Amino acid sequence: MQEQPPMPFENIPALQAELKTLAHTLGADIVGFCDLGQSPVPTLPHLRYAMSLGVKLSDGVLKTIDDAPSFVYFQHYRTANALLDNVAFRLARKIEELGGESLPIAASQSLGKNNPYRGIYPHKSAAVLSGLGFVGKSGLFLSEQYGSKIRLATVLSSIPFTAELPVIENGCGTCNVCQKACPAGAIFGEKPTVNGQRNFDAEKCSKYMKEHFQDIGRGSVCGICIKVCPKNKLQ
Repeated sequence: MQEQPPMPFENIPALQAELKTLAHTLGADIVGFCDLGQSPVPTLPHLRYAMSLGVKLSDGVLKTIDDAPSFVYFQHYRTANALLDNVAFRLARKIEELGGESLPIAASQSLGKNNPYRGIYPHKSAAVLSGLGFVGKSGLFLSEQYGSKIRLATVLSSIPFTAELPVIENGCGTCNVCQKACPAGAIFGEKPTVNGQRNFDAEKCSKYMKEHFQDIGRGSVCGICIKVCPKNKLQ
């Protein structure tokens, strides 16, 4: 018997609603959908759509950061990443159950030694296209609900997702609090460019952490720019 071609997806809004409910049930605080225009994985060109996921960081934990990260923050950061990875994994499985193909992208990603400051696809780009927030002068993604108190992950999909929210205009204005607070001097204090060029020096940031915060997570976290952002509204 000749194999039948796959059926086209119907009622995309209902599929997105089902996936969003599952994401929230699994622990995600913000969820969005978007069309990336093209897949970030050349060998998988049909994975041009994305689910953007975010979990909120604890106000109490962020308050333990002063002029250096705390052990509490380092553990919290790792826990948030683990939660996001688990949620993304489960959602990818669900997308496949619904008849689509998927690829979860880990919360903390790197392309290795040759390109350690880049990943498969920047989570914040998917979050911006999903209308969940904007990229600030710090280079951080700033959520409409939680400011910079957010960690992100992404699930690529073949299901033709559509954005449910409009893209949000950058809301940093004249604020340069993060630039003044950055101990590495890695933040330029400028809005991101339209072509995606970074507005902070990722290498400078990383080197500073490894030199000065080696005793906390081997220099893998800082968090100062996250804590000081006025968009956070710490309680």
